[in-house]
Amino acid sequence: MPALRFLAGPTAYKQIAENGLKPELFTQLLAASGGPKWIGIAGLDRYLFGEFFKERKTPLHTLGASSGAWRLACLGQDEPLAAYDRLEQLYIGQRYDVKPTPAQVSEQVEGIITGLLGQAAGQDIVCNKVIKTHLLACRGRHLNRLPGRLSLGVGLATTAATNLVSRKSLGLHFERFVFSAQDRGSPFNRLDDLPSQQVSLTEKNIARVLLATGSIPWVLAPVTDISGAPKGHYYDGGITDYHFDLPLSHAEGLTLYPHFYPSLTPGWFDKSLPWRKAKKNYHNALIIAPTQEYLASLPHGKLPDRGDFKRMESDERIRYWQESVVMSGVLAEELADVITRETIMERLEYL
Repeated sequence: MPALRFLAGPTAYKQIAENGLKPELFTQLLAASGGPKWIGIAGLDRYLFGEFFKERKTPLHTLGASSGAWRLACLGQDEPLAAYDRLEQLYIGQRYDVKPTPAQVSEQVEGIITGLLGQAAGQDIVCNKVIKTHLLACRGRHLNRLPGRLSLGVGLATTAATNLVSRKSLGLHFERFVFSAQDRGSPFNRLDDLPSQQVSLTEKNIARVLLATGSIPWVLAPVTDISGAPKGHYYDGGITDYHFDLPLSHAEGLTLYPHFYPSLTPGWFDKSLPWRKAKKNYHNALIIAPTQEYLASLPHGKLPDRGDFKRMESDERIRYWQESVVMSGVLAEELADVITRETIMERLEYL
């Protein structure tokens, strides 16, 4: 059975039908939040980072939130696969044998970020002329900007309640921050679906931004000190952009989106709202996602997730996640085969 699905919006479908699945068609690359789920598609990342975009000469604008931002921080480095090796080893190797405090989790994650950035400490990412990295974080507003579990709990509950009525209400509770090199040609400079601010991504602030974009409320401590950004409590970028639902019709090229599932949940508070899925903004996108058959073949019949920290002892979880990484090599092999044999139109579906 196939391990991958290829789903294209109408504009992407037409261009791929006319040109084939070529890297030069794509000017955007997305990477979603979702905790450890990326481990189950690591092979797909490795092929895209190490082969598909290896000879890239023109700008590729990448946008990531939470663990998706960490994956893209690897792509933006001079040696992306070596960085990805470090991310895999450090992320999978986390141990929480006693329930940790948010501060303790943040301390471990800081170590992961320092490790994945390597000796260049982010300078190669910030100065990359081809891979234009954009990282998302959310600054709390009103109750969500206050310290303390009670105020944050009430603030998150209020956010969830208003989000039931309208996704646009998120702007009352959180503000999206886009950290990048501020390239004039970036399609992510014009995000206006929610209140958004643009801030320069620098060698001085990249480590803190990478920490902030993965700082899940209550799980990690908020990040309060990001150089060049307004003061405040910064949290996970997936709050506003869990799987993304961004207005990108003005983008010149197509968007490539290696994802965990064929369906897209716009924001973190939409996870329990099955009727709220992202579709209309993906007319110029190609989504590559594992099939249900592939997911069922994984250990425990699913992608790794944060619940594994509670369900399993550290040694069992680490073995499970390592096995999932190995199995994900099938995804890379299948994508390479489709590209080499030029059989994409036999597999392409309309999104």
